Amino acid sequence: MARRSKGGGAEGDGMRMQVVWRKGAVRLVLVSAIAWALLVILALAFHLWSCNSDVPFLSALCKKDSKVLYALDSIRSSSKPLHRCPIPVADDPDSITIPKRTPNTIVKRLSYITVDKQDKDPSPLFGGRQSWKQREDSFKLNATMKVHCGFMKNSGADMDDVDVKYIQKCKFVVASGIFDGYDIPHQPSNISIRSQKLFCFLMVVDEVSLDFIEKNTTVKFDKAGGKWVGIWRLITLHRLPFDEPRRNGKVPKILTHRLFPQAWYSIWIDGKMELIVDPLLILERYLWRGKYTFAVAVHKHHKSIYEEGDAIKRRKRYARPLVDLQMKMYYHEGMEPWNPKKRMPSDVPEGAVLIREHTTMSDLFSCLWFNEVNLFTPRDQLSFGYVVYRLGDALKFFMFPNCEYNSLFILHRHTREHSSKVEWAKTIDEIVKKGLKESKGGLGLWTPYPADLSSVELPSVKRTSPAG
Repeated sequence: MARRSKGGGAEGDGMRMQVVWRKGAVRLVLVSAIAWALLVILALAFHLWSCNSDVPFLSALCKKDSKVLYALDSIRSSSKPLHRCPIPVADDPDSITIPKRTPNTIVKRLSYITVDKQDKDPSPLFGGRQSWKQREDSFKLNATMKVHCGFMKNSGADMDDVDVKYIQKCKFVVASGIFDGYDIPHQPSNISIRSQKLFCFLMVVDEVSLDFIEKNTTVKFDKAGGKWVGIWRLITLHRLPFDEPRRNGKVPKILTHRLFPQAWYSIWIDGKMELIVDPLLILERYLWRGKYTFAVAVHKHHKSIYEEGDAIKRRKRYARPLVDLQMKMYYHEGMEPWNPKKRMPSDVPEGAVLIREHTTMSDLFSCLWFNEVNLFTPRDQLSFGYVVYRLGDALKFFMFPNCEYNSLFILHRHTREHSSKVEWAKTIDEIVKKGLKESKGGLGLWTPYPADLSSVELPSVKRTSPAG
């Protein structure tokens, strides 16, 4: 009996241990499942947060073609504007038919002033010395027009002969630029074989940036002496036209048609961007499908140039009194704050991506836009809407959603932050006494304006976004 009792006790203990093990295994599985679920939720939450973040580093962590992001973006109920959304591009670059060029209708012939009679300086200004009358006349459209458009004779922005020869073949261009060593070239991705053969990928740099790039990445030379970083053909500009890097960057950005005169189409992206959409798909989506010749995204935060001007002053992106002066000129000349009755969805673009067919009308727009940037502040988002206003319906624009704009690229940080002393100036006296006045650009801000602006009061601005 004692042995049976002992044996039975051992058997009972074994059964109890089996039950404990089974319960423990179930609990372990449940705890593991909960832990994995929490981990997935946390990862998903971070993914969404980084993709919607305005911080470049976090935005760069976002997966380029996130189907999860797109699915959740399509069902979310928040009224906050989407940071990224799907671009309705065609399925296959190889299936795209390139249409015939858009005919020139309003302005049939466009030429450029390259010598100012009143300029006796042996080293003339790159943008010329445009008078107030010449500026006003440039907005009056005629079949034949001749306007200032940079590149005055002997004014700088010279290319090497090997580069001049190379760009002669470039009908389709993806262009970017790096000045003063603020970036290194970022290689595009998702580029089809057809686009690699069709497009010239041209990275415009100054000598400082070329030296920085050669020290920090691999530069290869072809048989003709051309310099390459991956898919990018480096185009070096010598004798920079301005003493302010921001202004130098406007030359390849806005005057793409002057720098690369053989181009039929161009896509400009800022130097800190990595293009992630095939350029042929971009042209089809933003130009050919709607028969546009100029496409640019709406600004994420601002619709009125007066909102943008206020943000520039608060963020110290240029001298406050000079921003105010430019805004007063525009307001005096009839530029009203944006409202829903205007034909454009915004007066303020995201200027880091420009998509153009180079017709005479779109080229004229670029010239007039550059002239405003040359005369006044280098903040081109202020002058874009003004030139649109002056030209009326003459140019057919497509201002596409900002969330599509953010899906075209991955944003990288500058190698260092740019800041010039004039950006912090609070008064005209401070600019003059500290010698902060630019010597080659912004001269319209220091030339007597042909009207009294002392009584002009800028429209009130209501801050519409914490990030703006």
